[in-house]
Amino acid sequence: MPIPTPEPGLVISYAYLWHHEHEAGREEGRKDRPSVIVLAVERPANDTTVVVVLPITHAAPADPAGAVEIPAAVKRQLGLDDERCWIVVAEGNEFDWPGYDIRKIGRSDRHDYGFLPPRFFKQVIVAFIAWHRARKVKLTSRE
Repeated sequence: MPIPTPEPGLVISYAYLWHHEHEAGREEGRKDRPSVIVLAVERPANDTTVVVVLPITHAAPADPAGAVEIPAAVKRQLGLDDERCWIVVAEGNEFDWPGYDIRKIGRSDRHDYGFLPPRFFKQVIVAFIAWHRARKVKLTSRE
């Protein structure tokens, strides 16, 4: 199956590089994890699309405003496990699509889990914007 078109709300399998890992000198993410595309901007001048992804994690956030918990129904729709998990809005990765860090999901030919429902995706975007306005979102460039 080909790599999908990058669209906001799409959850992809991605080798996410945490900001603290980047600051420690790492260039590759430790593991592949579901990550949500929140921004996809086409740049016709150099025929690229820049995307920003937010990671999904089982780790509860230290600051509740820094993440949005994913409801059980949404996890089921995406095929994620039953453990509690959050979309982190306090940091993200930015890269030119498709980049080197998009991964297949397990042994499947798919690179994506599907889309977040629009109403829930709006909650994620609102939280991301609020965090960005109150504090500086830590965006790690993966170019």
